Amino acid sequence: MKFADYRISDEIKKSLDKLGFKKPTDIQFKAIPPIMKGEDVLAIAQTGTGKTAAFAIPVLDRLQFSKNRKREDGIKCVVMVPTRELALQITEVFNEIGRGTRVKTFCVFGGVEQGPQIAKLEDGIDVLVATPGRLFDLVSQGYIKLHRVEVLVLDEADHMLDLGFIHDIRQLITKLPRQRQTLFFSATIDEKIKDLAYSLVNKPVRIQISPKDPVSKNVDHSVMYVDMDDKRFFLERVVKENPEKKILAFVRTQVRAERVVKAMERVGIQAMAIHGGKEQKDRLDAMKQFKKGDVKLLIATDVSARGIDIPNVDYVVNYDLPEQPENYVHRVGRTGRGTAKGIAVSFCAPEEKPILDEIQTYLTKDIKVLEVDKEDYEATIDFSADAKYDWKALMKEAEEAESKAKAAKSKKASSKAKKKK
Repeated sequence: MKFADYRISDEIKKSLDKLGFKKPTDIQFKAIPPIMKGEDVLAIAQTGTGKTAAFAIPVLDRLQFSKNRKREDGIKCVVMVPTRELALQITEVFNEIGRGTRVKTFCVFGGVEQGPQIAKLEDGIDVLVATPGRLFDLVSQGYIKLHRVEVLVLDEADHMLDLGFIHDIRQLITKLPRQRQTLFFSATIDEKIKDLAYSLVNKPVRIQISPKDPVSKNVDHSVMYVDMDDKRFFLERVVKENPEKKILAFVRTQVRAERVVKAMERVGIQAMAIHGGKEQKDRLDAMKQFKKGDVKLLIATDVSARGIDIPNVDYVVNYDLPEQPENYVHRVGRTGRGTAKGIAVSFCAPEEKPILDEIQTYLTKDIKVLEVDKEDYEATIDFSADAKYDWKALMKEAEEAESKAKAAKSKKASSKAKKKK
């Protein structure tokens, strides 16, 4: 079945055609019909499967022809997401698919002044995409009214729970009409997520897209055994061997992200970091430059990059292995999206072997090992600009130390000669 065969507006069909969307993905094929019928949906699908369009298409179609479409009546759809970057991305998808419709979509999130967001809300919007914290704040202050909401979407619900948004979500639900359609999307399912989902949805259509291998067949993923202190040399090698490729490297902490950026700068590689410790404008700038290809290497933490669809990422590098096994799937899912092919490589230090074992247990299969012989390993370090930098720095330090030692020795000898006189 093609999108041209769906009973959706010509404006939406035209937008989908321009975007190159011809046929629905599995999650879109299964989710769009029940959503169009007004049923609640509980969908479990891995990253990169087209979840956003799965709810954006039917929601836009519904709102375009809604009888209660007066904008002054208030917001008709709320989409709750865990991060600022994902809020902006989903808003962009709604705007692109709904370009020919009269539906207005806007997003609010924390980390920036709320004044401009309030001004836009007062103009009137149909779809609000929001992070729970900022949404809760603006509802509490009376700037957002939820009494006319017809559709509630929770996207990346598992990640929202990981970030501790459960209290905000439950508080916000009490402000919504009981008679509403609820669409619940999550990459993973466990007891906590089940409890939340079934407290929100009413007799939902359950959809689970879970292939035997949770990693997309479009991604060639492997692991390389590398000592912790040598990882920067191997990242340098990956970048320099693929100068035109977009490479997304994941690290465990914000501090590590900044250190890796500096290590790359020392060897003449331009890189930018994206993590929760950066100002929102800096994060958006890094994303913009990486998307455009002005910067080929982006260093990211899990929280900042979860769920984000960055076009044409050629390589994912797990510079540090993720502590949560499911995050491995989310990370490598940043490449090989849609019909594109992608490559993912993980650097595993000896102390990370237990984490690798957990990831392989989660995947129910071993990850292919990239064998690096001793000669090749040593050559990677020897030919690194950083190794040369370190060698020169050490030589300089040695020379300075020797000079100081000579000066001290000379001073001591001079002092002894004076005492003898």
